[in-house]
Amino acid sequence: MTTDPRLLSPSEWEPWSEAMELAFGGVRGTLGSVDLRRELTEFDRSLGVWDGDVCVGTAGAFSFRLSVPGGALVPAAGVTMVSVAATHRRRGVLTSMMRRQLDDVRSWGEPLAVLTASEPEIYGRYGYGVATEQLSVEIDTARVRIAVPVGGEEIRLRQVRPADPAVREACEAVYAAEVAARPGMLARRPGWERMPVVNGGTERDGMSPLQCVLAEWDGEIVGFTLFRNKPEWDSSGARGAIELQDLYALDPVAYASLWRFLFDIDLTSTLRARNRPVDDPFQYLVSDVRRCGLRPRDSLHLRLVEVGSALEARTYRTPLDVVFEVEDAFCPWNEGRWRLTGDSKGASCVRTSDQPDLTLSVRELGAAYLGGTSLTALARAGRVREMRPGALAEVSGAFATDVAPWLPHGF
Repeated sequence: MTTDPRLLSPSEWEPWSEAMELAFGGVRGTLGSVDLRRELTEFDRSLGVWDGDVCVGTAGAFSFRLSVPGGALVPAAGVTMVSVAATHRRRGVLTSMMRRQLDDVRSWGEPLAVLTASEPEIYGRYGYGVATEQLSVEIDTARVRIAVPVGGEEIRLRQVRPADPAVREACEAVYAAEVAARPGMLARRPGWERMPVVNGGTERDGMSPLQCVLAEWDGEIVGFTLFRNKPEWDSSGARGAIELQDLYALDPVAYASLWRFLFDIDLTSTLRARNRPVDDPFQYLVSDVRRCGLRPRDSLHLRLVEVGSALEARTYRTPLDVVFEVEDAFCPWNEGRWRLTGDSKGASCVRTSDQPDLTLSVRELGAAYLGGTSLTALARAGRVREMRPGALAEVSGAFATDVAPWLPHGF
């Protein structure tokens, strides 16, 4: 066999998809709706490795725009559907796909590549750093209360059908209004507004079908939540659970009102969410944060495909003028010294022969890029080296953001 990847043709999608599902356990539908996944597949950005007529490696890249500090939406390849057959491990299949893919992303003029990792240890060797975290919660709503700011009585809550096209459109408008305000969110292409409903709409594990509640103020939709209810009983009575999928709101009152609604659903005593931002404001509204079962984990892994254009695409909280010595063996066009100058209005990043202020790999730049990982913390781990005294504090502060970056859903 050859490990050289080739572009996927529409006629090959079925065996390609089956090979990917087999690598992820072999249960059809584990990765979401098969029909929707095919509809969203970008064939000119999807790769397969074949041993004869058997697909043994898969990789795709959605064409996204990612919000970055400063509010810009930057073209980014959403690396997805990556798998290698269990029979063909340790033969260079994954490396060959990563090599071809990053070369392609560069040729498309996209300065960033992003992914969510099934196993976090895999992608560091290809230059990806953990750029965002997500928070899982399990709240004892029988013992925890949530406060609503003044004005909560003016919010109207209305239960609707999540599959209704008008509802999807209204919810997508709320989501879109949030994107530029928080780094790490994806500006969704047409068709992606169906993903939360299609992939979340089926009954599973004894839960109800997906439910949707809108928050309205003065006739305008200002928030929504998507959730499921799992009824459970024991000898002492009801102990049902709410599984929160999404909650977005355009102002703090609507936001808190939706959370309070979820807390107060009859016959339930637990609220679970698998993916919330690490600075989610509900933490400052609850009566007892210790009973909220907070647990962070890695989420978005990010790679700078073009160091110069990527660092120019975002803004910086404080003025900076720094020379990076960048190590990048897998994408050698990034290696060398780069002078980054910028502030809250914009930035420039160009090649230079000046002495470096900081030395690091492209992986550390990816981790710090959205402001969620501190360069100072990475330096304390020995992964960033300060060459000019004072440079680390200066640059780490400039990269930081007031709002924690967050990827609200996978892809």
